[in-house]
Amino acid sequence: MDSILIVTTTLPTMDAARLLGQQLIDERLAACVQIQGGVQSIYRWDGKVCNDAEVLLSAKTATAQWKGIEAFIRANHPYQLPEI
Repeated sequence: MDSILIVTTTLPTMDAARLLGQQLIDERLAACVQIQGGVQSIYRWDGKVCNDAEVLLSAKTATAQWKGIEAFIRANHPYQLPEI
């Protein structure tokens, strides 16, 4: 049996999270995706501190899928530098 990973990323809206989650399932890169709203993120970007509401996406996948899911998220995420 493959080891299981939970890959997380944050997105700006529920719609963006639903879209990316559906794509991960459609591409068979994740077996299950869970989406949780109401996440508050505090981070530094371009030299300033930001405080934004975000949506957390958690994708359950096999360890063997790591490179594929990481590349897919980077290519399809609305953020310039997504947290993965």
